[in-house]
Amino acid sequence: MPYQPPTHSVERSIRATTGAKIVAGVDEVGRGAWAGPVTVCAAVTGLRRPPDGLTDSKMLTPKRRTELATVLEGWVTAYALGEASPGEIDELGMTAALRLAATRALDGLPVRPDAVILDGKHDYLGEPWRVRTVVKGDLSCVAVAAASVIAKVRRDALMAELGADHAPFGFCDNAGYPSPVHRAALEELGPTPHHRLSWAYLDALPRWQHLKRVRVTQDAMALEAGGQLGFDF
Repeated sequence: MPYQPPTHSVERSIRATTGAKIVAGVDEVGRGAWAGPVTVCAAVTGLRRPPDGLTDSKMLTPKRRTELATVLEGWVTAYALGEASPGEIDELGMTAALRLAATRALDGLPVRPDAVILDGKHDYLGEPWRVRTVVKGDLSCVAVAAASVIAKVRRDALMAELGADHAPFGFCDNAGYPSPVHRAALEELGPTPHHRLSWAYLDALPRWQHLKRVRVTQDAMALEAGGQLGFDF
């Protein structure tokens, strides 16, 4: 399939129908990981032509993604990152943790956006934000694609840093997501302080099941049930 660059069509539509002047694209990374935070980036790009090659972060090689993130950080009008820690994910559930991380990112922008383009079909942000959800927005929307690349590179760098003290888990390669190396290290060594202890991977580790935390929110259980086995690093 030939490369189709993202456009500003959704942003233009939001501006035309709502009168919004500042529109932020929001994307997350780390939802399906066993370890590490969930990271959200909010990016404001205006209507300028994006850097060449911009697309969903998962479509890029690590080298190209890192190069593009450096360009984007200087090209965007503004961006900010927000995180929810493994402990917050365990305590709140993923839906509320995503909302917390996204709110932190949006609050970190120098100017409050009038509207938000949120990647996916589920509005985990809600009021008071004016939200437009876009399935595969990280492929089709410039601001969301920019947010996806910046968030991915920043979280990968964080996980590589954490991995320096936990080499057997391979965080520098798997970024905390499921992988054979990650699973083998869990079986042998048990979870690190960076692992999510409410997740189902502990059910398959009898030696460490006593560490499992029970989630509080039902909506998080339903959302995570579909994502815990994903491999999107």
